[in-house]
Amino acid sequence: MVLPDWAIITILIIILLVVMFVLPQFMIARSVPKVIKIFRNYNALGAQNAKFIDELGLQQRGLIERMWRTRDYKPRALQLLIHFNIVQMTDDGKIYLSEPELAKTRWNNC
Repeated sequence: MVLPDWAIITILIIILLVVMFVLPQFMIARSVPKVIKIFRNYNALGAQNAKFIDELGLQQRGLIERMWRTRDYKPRALQLLIHFNIVQMTDDGKIYLSEPELAKTRWNNC
């Protein structure tokens, strides 16, 4: 049985939409435990031990570096954690992991 052209095009569009919208969300969710582990490895668990983003290695890569390496979803995962107030910022721009806020989420076992 041969599929008609419109069916093949529809299937390709569906696959493209999954790759464009679902896959990045999955990759960000997979990166969240990695980001939490980085905070714990650097002991950035309170305002007194807060670190700058570049000290943790979570800064966005430059354009040239992004061209030659695979996509890094950790900066996006960090933004997600900041949005949910799990990662908090000090007045001088340093960031730290808030364990009490993390305990309220599904990532508390990371």
